[in-house]
Amino acid sequence: MRFEITFSGHKNIRSNHKKTIEITKDSELTTKGDCIIGVNASDSCSDLPLSIKKKLQNPNSKVEFLIKVGHHEFVVRGSGHGGLTLTHPEDIVIRKSDFICPRTLAVKCDKTSDLLPREMVTLLQDPKCQGTFTIILE
Repeated sequence: MRFEITFSGHKNIRSNHKKTIEITKDSELTTKGDCIIGVNASDSCSDLPLSIKKKLQNPNSKVEFLIKVGHHEFVVRGSGHGGLTLTHPEDIVIRKSDFICPRTLAVKCDKTSDLLPREMVTLLQDPKCQGTFTIILE
């Protein structure tokens, strides 16, 4: 089961947060949003198909995220959680911790935004840059 979300870059992308990775439908970004790797996302938590949400709400689910920017790829692995609501209308956040809120898509992820290759971050600082965030579930 796969679901692909497109997003674009922004001049203020820093990608240096040590606990999360975020993409947002919002088009604006300040430098304080240091976990955000993309804006103008095509989908948020609330937009996901019910079949994806049900899988993510299973605490035994393992999920993989494939982030592609140009010819670069970055893979993150995480877990579902029974408490996920997946209702946020703007954002998607994947977390290293097991904290959940309406923006949380997965927990116990093995990578965070500070580990995104700096070449990818440089590309994402161009507002014309396009990327994909693919959710892959077993």
